[in-house]
Amino acid sequence: MSGTEHSTDRERSAQDEPDATVSANPYTDSLNERLAETFAALESATANMSKITDELSKASHVARSRDRAVEATAGPQGQLLNLRFLDNKYRTMSPTELASSVMEAVAESRDAMSRQVMSAMAPFTQPLPGMPASASLDINWADLFGPGVLEDPEATMRQGNAKLRDEINEDGEE
Repeated sequence: MSGTEHSTDRERSAQDEPDATVSANPYTDSLNERLAETFAALESATANMSKITDELSKASHVARSRDRAVEATAGPQGQLLNLRFLDNKYRTMSPTELASSVMEAVAESRDAMSRQVMSAMAPFTQPLPGMPASASLDINWADLFGPGVLEDPEATMRQGNAKLRDEINEDGEE
């Protein structure tokens, strides 16, 4: 072995070993641990986001109007995938009643699908470990999906769509 090869080995081993002042600094260790933890959480969140995005792309929600005349299916982006008229009930309904039933079923299926998306995405709105709480993602779901998505679905079903029902009564077509 020549002296050149020996000094290169020493240089290489000096590069592999951390500087003594850096490794002895508790703040550096703490920072490195926090960075490693944050990167691990980011990697995990990215994998989970990919999985949930894939699951949501195949999701849909079916809802029926309260009078059981119409069934609507909404996709993950709120798109109407299917509309069915059940048991030929539509034949005896006035146009206003039928329109109200369609609107009710479509709105319910869209709102339910939006709530499913919100629920699935909620973990991704939280800050990662080591990040300040102010770094969390604040999404205005009402702006994104409409105000109906924030309403309690049970209360909405009990109340119904009062405006459409009032219009039916005003037309005298009960």
